[in-house]
Amino acid sequence: MTGTARQRAIIIGAGIGGLTAALALAGKGWDVQVIERTPKLKPVGYALAMAPNAQRALDAIPGGIVARIHALAALQGDGGIRNARGAWLSHNDSAIALERYGHPFVAVRRAELVGMLHSLLPEGSLRLGTMAATVNAHEGEVTLDTGEVLRGDLVVAADGIHSRTRPALFPGHPAPAFAGLTAWQAVIEADGVGTHIGTTWSSGGEFGMLPLANGWLYVFAEAAVDAPMTRGGHEDGNAELTRRFGHLHAPIPEAIARIDASSVLRTDIHSMRVPLPSFNVGRVAILGDAAHAMAPNLGQGACQAIEDAVTLAYCLSVAGTVADGLADYTAARLPRTSLMVRRSEAMARLATARHPLTRALRNGMLRAMGLLGPSAALRQADFVMRWEHPAVSGAPQS
Repeated sequence: MTGTARQRAIIIGAGIGGLTAALALAGKGWDVQVIERTPKLKPVGYALAMAPNAQRALDAIPGGIVARIHALAALQGDGGIRNARGAWLSHNDSAIALERYGHPFVAVRRAELVGMLHSLLPEGSLRLGTMAATVNAHEGEVTLDTGEVLRGDLVVAADGIHSRTRPALFPGHPAPAFAGLTAWQAVIEADGVGTHIGTTWSSGGEFGMLPLANGWLYVFAEAAVDAPMTRGGHEDGNAELTRRFGHLHAPIPEAIARIDASSVLRTDIHSMRVPLPSFNVGRVAILGDAAHAMAPNLGQGACQAIEDAVTLAYCLSVAGTVADGLADYTAARLPRTSLMVRRSEAMARLATARHPLTRALRNGMLRAMGLLGPSAALRQADFVMRWEHPAVSGAPQS
């Protein structure tokens, strides 16, 4: 942004997208205020895969964030996709991936990532237990449930898939739709399990494992379902995982047996199938799941929120006005994230296919791709990982 006066941003939501937006904007000279309705930072979900494109985005923020993440995370080795018997359908070479994309794939606990991002915020910039009641997009005002009014040159709506800001900005626009998928997450001790990095595609579902730091293993599963699942007790989660995935190759049955039933997180997946017409209204920018909720099958939910945040800060820093910067932000992010939403759900359909013929064709396609060499599968991911935007051009490598 031209001029010397420090401008102020009010950020609604202290998830990964909101915290990254605060750091990116602060790095461009903005005063930032993050408000979070919960009384303490409690991220939803256990862990996430931090893909190279997100790490490139974070490289654009001062402070060596990527190096800090690597200190918290476990580097992922060779992995890929297996069938129910454990044979490779698609096998990725981690050395080739590193050479191709410039950063390794890493997995990190969400709580540790959020804590690290929080620790880098300017002192006093986070207000917990603070609920945004209404937003005046054209004035840049956020009215809290207490009646207090916060005013900024910019408001960032990073309030998640159940955003209260989105329907206010875009009344009548379809909310994220149920994607016909349900998912489970847990963390177990890895000792003695034997890790098969990646996912196993079976009949109607997939089961995956990723190593975390300090001897832990992140396990996740997803299944095609006809309707959102009825909420049940903790014991139902383990029984359902065993029923759906207990017949798969080792070490999956052992991994399921180790899960603490009380720790299982189950989520019905929703996807923003109808893209928003814009990611900005007045002085408000919307980002992350609030703007483009997607299935988890490309591992890009948090990664795209990070891209959003860094792009937003860059666009505002080079534009002549907030309005111009927000228009540039929408132009940069809406097409890419809409593609990610479509591709993520398409990948989910492949991973959780129930019809035997569909699975046979899918498996044959993946095996044929493997015959083209170890980089063939990675080339299919180039549209995700090789993100190019001036926001990250020339960013220092951590």
